[in-house]
Amino acid sequence: MVYGIGALLSAAAPGLGVLILGNSILEGVGTALLIPPVYILTTLLLTDLTSRARAFGVISAAGGVGGASGPLIGGLITDAISWRAAFVFQTLVIAVIVWLARRVHDPLPPDPTRPFDTGGAILSAVGLVLVVMGILAADNNGWLMLALLVAGALVLAWFFRSVRAKERAGQEPLLSTSLFRNRTSNLGLVTQNAQWLLLMGVSFVVAAYLQVVRGYDAIQPGVIFTAATVGLLASSLGAERFARRRPQRTLIMAGFLVTIAGIGVLLAMVTGNPGVWAFAPGLLLIGLGLGLMLTPSVNIVQSSFPEERQGEISGLSRSISNLGSSLGTAIAGTILVAGITATPERAYGLAMIALAAVGLVGLAASALLPRTPAPADAPAPRR
Repeated sequence: MVYGIGALLSAAAPGLGVLILGNSILEGVGTALLIPPVYILTTLLLTDLTSRARAFGVISAAGGVGGASGPLIGGLITDAISWRAAFVFQTLVIAVIVWLARRVHDPLPPDPTRPFDTGGAILSAVGLVLVVMGILAADNNGWLMLALLVAGALVLAWFFRSVRAKERAGQEPLLSTSLFRNRTSNLGLVTQNAQWLLLMGVSFVVAAYLQVVRGYDAIQPGVIFTAATVGLLASSLGAERFARRRPQRTLIMAGFLVTIAGIGVLLAMVTGNPGVWAFAPGLLLIGLGLGLMLTPSVNIVQSSFPEERQGEISGLSRSISNLGSSLGTAIAGTILVAGITATPERAYGLAMIALAAVGLVGLAASALLPRTPAPADAPAPRR
């Protein structure tokens, strides 16, 4: 409902300022509220790793199709009617979701008496925003970038200090530090962050390249991204079958390798080639790789904790993924406008190479995952 209100405000916006308020803030808050419960419900309703893999695969596939088709549908509506009609369409979709959600029942009853750490939520949000803003400022002012990064680090340190103080006082903080004592989950969170950084970073760079350098309209990039959507859909829907045959660690490593290879193919084929079909092989590989590893990463993290910790780990998991999405667009966008290279084409190539380097970091983290993760009720290993 928060997301729907944001979409309605955007549709009725008299100017850009209100549009940013409705679309960016309210719709962002709505998304943050609605995604973690999907992970929680899936983990609680499905108890074995294979069935969870199938469910998370369907969720990842649906998310990938929605993310890829959203710009295309929005572009078509905008071109045929107006941009306001595109936001009205979003509101209608939200209305259908709210209607269907009436039949969803919680496996565990909620406890309205439990306190909420408002101060911790504000500190964590401010700290992360400052870090992302620092990255965005890299192309304009190095001192401003450094100041924002340091300020973000200090605020986040303040947040974790407040968490420890609340834990020592017997209070319930926003985020329990015990979540970070599970080595398998920590590595899985690193891979999640890298995956969403790659997904959003590649989408941003390719879409910007198509519109700025190639001069395509808002609809054509959505059509070209169909190759990535097909790849992501195919590998996500095969998540259950893959989970039965291969360890989760192997699937994540293979996903990073295929994604990095897809970036290489994209760079090799697009350079000097004006044809649209040159994008298809690389984007297809990127979609296959991302779909192959998104599901096992989520599965590993969620399955590392028992039922009573699913609320906390789901919120942390989505926060890490959202941070990766923000960092992906921030890092790629900063490289594109920083003027490091002599020509715009080289700037786009450099941004893709930087994203491939992030893929190597994710690959290294996935290689450290255990071949057989410990059960969720096992004692959490300490580092």
